[in-house]
Amino acid sequence: MDFIKLNLGNLVMELDYEKIGLKCGLEIHQQLDSKKLFCNCSSLLRQDEPGFIVKRKLHAVAGESGVVDEAAAYEVSREKEFVYQGYDTTCLVELDEEPPHTVNKEALEITLQIALLLNCKIFPITQIMRKTVLDGSNTGGFQRTVLIARDGWVETSHGRVGIDTVCLEEDSARIIDKKERVAIYRLDRLGIPLVEIATAPDIKTPEQAKEVALHIGNILRSCKVKRGIGTIRQDVNISIKDCKRVELKGFQDPKIMIKTVENEVKRQKDFLDRGEVNKSEVRNVLPDAMSEFLRPMPGAARMYPETDLPILKVSREMINEAKKNLPELLADIEKELSGKGLNPDMIKLLFKQNKMEEFKELLNVVDNPSLVAKIMLMYPREIASKGNMKMEEIEQKLTIDVLSEILVNLKKNKINENEIKDIIGRVARGEGIQQVLSSEKTDMNNVEERIKKILNEKPGLSEHAYMGIVMSEFKGKANGKEVMEIIKKYIK
Repeated sequence: MDFIKLNLGNLVMELDYEKIGLKCGLEIHQQLDSKKLFCNCSSLLRQDEPGFIVKRKLHAVAGESGVVDEAAAYEVSREKEFVYQGYDTTCLVELDEEPPHTVNKEALEITLQIALLLNCKIFPITQIMRKTVLDGSNTGGFQRTVLIARDGWVETSHGRVGIDTVCLEEDSARIIDKKERVAIYRLDRLGIPLVEIATAPDIKTPEQAKEVALHIGNILRSCKVKRGIGTIRQDVNISIKDCKRVELKGFQDPKIMIKTVENEVKRQKDFLDRGEVNKSEVRNVLPDAMSEFLRPMPGAARMYPETDLPILKVSREMINEAKKNLPELLADIEKELSGKGLNPDMIKLLFKQNKMEEFKELLNVVDNPSLVAKIMLMYPREIASKGNMKMEEIEQKLTIDVLSEILVNLKKNKINENEIKDIIGRVARGEGIQQVLSSEKTDMNNVEERIKKILNEKPGLSEHAYMGIVMSEFKGKANGKEVMEIIKKYIK
């Protein structure tokens, strides 16, 4: 059985998760690497000063049942003003002044791939919906979302965990500043495609919650998603027997997931020990894995159809195309590269810098993972450090075509491995690749004359000894294969 130790004064007690009826589910939100979901704007986050601002306030209205949502009423009572910062790249869709465009096809295909990797059933026909948003992070007061797939699963060491739904939705505006009565948002993030994965409440321990999060994260990073802080967000829904569900929001680091779940279990158990029942609410996770009240739990009826867009149809051809282009899982790639002797740190760097596709392309030229990783990751950084150069400038010059040309010349024995770092350095400093490669060629007639002279001056050495002397004199720029052939020709 799985237990948690709780320190209650000097008393230490073990908690049986199965006995207390822990139910836990995850909601994982991951930005996709494409243009925005309902317009043609770039999904690049801006760092410069905004060009204009728009101010709005939240107004709560009754739904079809005639009842105002409790969470909406709470937010309206706070009388907050929302300020939205825009740019020359901000369009009328983002300002909620123009109807949304049709769903971005690339974002839809990425979502279909994720759904397939999660063993989900894809809906052939689905309705784009509006979901009421209460914190002002969407200019229209709602978020567009569409249910893409359902009934999937992932395997864990603690058993199978179901995937209830996979949705495609638009990300919210980026929070810049938040005060008691004013919240300032930036519209550059609003509308970035976001996949939302909701697991079933099948997670039975804090350790299993972390394992599921890491497993799904591995699947997501195998697809075309954005990387970096803020591109993935995780929420946890938790309840124990006789307690109400609580949603924990606001943490990105799986390292504190176990402690976060443990703390919420203890908080809910403390209510039961006092003969009380906790409130169903949304809580914000703090850096120390504790939590604080954020807002009441939104009502179940906060979704309604998007009337500005037609029914979304996912054809069999689209699903087959997604299947055909399914990416390799990162775990499988790591295992394969480790088997070829590539350093684990190099593998992590390739993933972190999102260079795995370029790496595979160069590996098709020369099947030497360590060398390819060096010319992509190590050599440019060494050159930048010693030459006081910026990595951005170096990477602009060391394109995939340039690196491929260098490896092609290596494969054809026109250059040797010892020359590559020098070639990369010269290209990084502004020389053209063809100019550098032509200057690296050594006249083999001169090499042969020098070999004959060395043989006369130092008779009786082995082939490899002569090889070392020649390559040292020519500083590695002579073709090693041709040098050895010349040596063998004169040694009887």
